[in-house]
Amino acid sequence: MRVMDRLKFYIDGAWTDPVSPSTLDITNPATEEGFARICVGSHADVDRAARAARAAFAQFSRTSLEERLGYLRRIIEGFRANLQELGRMMTLEMGAPITFATERQATVALFHFEEAARVLANYRFEERMGPGIIRREPIGVCGLITPWNWPLNQVASKVAPALATGCTVVLKPSEIAPLSAMRLAEIIHDAGVPPGVFNLVNGHGPTVGEAIASHPEIDMVSITGSTGAGIKVAKLAADTVKRVAQELGGKSANIILADADLPAAVAEGVYACYVNAGQNCQSPTRMLIPRGERAVAFDAARAAVGSIRLGDPLDPATTMGPLVSKAQFDKVQALIQTGLDEGATLIAGGVGRPAELNRGFYVRPTVFGDVTPDMTIAREEIFGPVLSIMSYDDEEEAIGIANDTPFGLAGFVQSGDRDHALRVAARIRAGRVYLNGAPFDRSLPFGGYKQSGNGREFGIFGFEEYLEVKAILG
Repeated sequence: MRVMDRLKFYIDGAWTDPVSPSTLDITNPATEEGFARICVGSHADVDRAARAARAAFAQFSRTSLEERLGYLRRIIEGFRANLQELGRMMTLEMGAPITFATERQATVALFHFEEAARVLANYRFEERMGPGIIRREPIGVCGLITPWNWPLNQVASKVAPALATGCTVVLKPSEIAPLSAMRLAEIIHDAGVPPGVFNLVNGHGPTVGEAIASHPEIDMVSITGSTGAGIKVAKLAADTVKRVAQELGGKSANIILADADLPAAVAEGVYACYVNAGQNCQSPTRMLIPRGERAVAFDAARAAVGSIRLGDPLDPATTMGPLVSKAQFDKVQALIQTGLDEGATLIAGGVGRPAELNRGFYVRPTVFGDVTPDMTIAREEIFGPVLSIMSYDDEEEAIGIANDTPFGLAGFVQSGDRDHALRVAARIRAGRVYLNGAPFDRSLPFGGYKQSGNGREFGIFGFEEYLEVKAILG
C-alpha cells in the first residue's frame, strides 16, 4: 500500500509546515501496517495556531447569526458529499467496520453540525431580565482535544457548537487516528470559514495537548479522553483560569430488572457493550441480573456472542473489527487474564487473538460471569469487548452496585414497566440513562458525574458551554 503523507498543519487558513518536523506513522489496525504519515507538533506550533485564532476572534465573534448559519450549512453540504470517504478513512485509521464507520461514526458526526445549526437558528443571545439585559457571548479561543475511538464524532461535537457560537478553535485530534479530522479541516476550508477561525495541530498529549491546556491565549479547553488526561488538563488550565469541559472515562452499569424479558435484555446488553469493539466510553460493561437468573443470562449472552462476525473491517458483513492499536490490544488481553486470575467465570471468548485471524489487533468478544464488585474487571475501564455479568439479590443492591464506581457517565435500565425503569433511573448517579434500549439522541445532553467529567455536549447544553453570560444594568 502506498503511504499517504499528511505532514502539514492547518493554521490561519492554510496548510503549513510544522516548526520542527517530526513524523509519526499511522497504522491500519486490521493489517498492522503503516499506511500514512503525519507530523507531530510542538509548543511553537500551538502558539502559532492560538495566536491566529486570537486574531480571528475579534471579527468572527461579531459575525451575525445568519453568517454563521451560512458557514455551518456549507460545512454540512461538504460533509454529506464526503460521507463515504470519511467513513472509509476511519475504518483505515481505527478499525471500525465500514458499515458502522459510515452509518454511525461519520453520520453521527454530521448530526452534530446539523444540531448546532438547528440550535443557532432559534437561539436568543440577548433577552431582558428584570431591570437589565442578559447577553450570551462567545467565550473566545477554544482548545479542543479529542480521542481516537470516535475520531469525527468527538471533533464535531466540539467544533460545531464552537463555530456556531462565534468562537475560534485550535483542535488537536488524536495522533492515532487524525486523518478523518484532517479531511474535515479541508471541508471547513472549502466552506469559506475565515482564516484563523479553525486551526488544527497534530501531536501527542504531553506536548501539543499540554501546550493547548496551558496557553494564555486559549480561553477554554474541552477534552474527551481518559480521566487521568482530564485531570492533567484541568491542572494545567488552572494557572490561566480557563473554563474546562471534560468527557472522561466510564464504567456504566446495565440493570436488568426482574420484570424484564431477560434473554432479550441480555442479548441487547451484549451488543450494546460491544459497540465500536467496546471502545466506547459509555459502554454498559457491567450487566446486573437477578441472582436466580444466572443460567438463563449466561446462555443468552453466549448465544449473542456467537452471532458476532469478526473480520476485515472493509467487508460490509463484518460486525466487529480490531482494536485500535497494539497497546490497546495488550491492555485488554492483560485485563481478560486478570479476570480469569481473580476467579470470574468465563462464559465466552478469553485471551488471545481469534483462531481464524492471524494478524490485526483483534480481541475475542469476551463475557465473564460471577463477577463481584471488588474484581478489577468490575472497576477498571477496559475499553474493549469485555462484559462483566454481576448478580444481585434485590433492587436496592442493584442500585448500590451500579453507583459503586468513581465514574458516572451513563447508565442503562431494562424493565417491562417503564415507570419502574424511570424510578430506578432517577437513582443512578450518571449524566445519561438509557431505558429499554433507547437510541442515541443528538439533542439531549451528554456528560458525566464524578470522575467521568464535567460540562455537557450535544444540543443546547453543548452549545451553551461555549458562551459567557453578561448582565447589562441600567
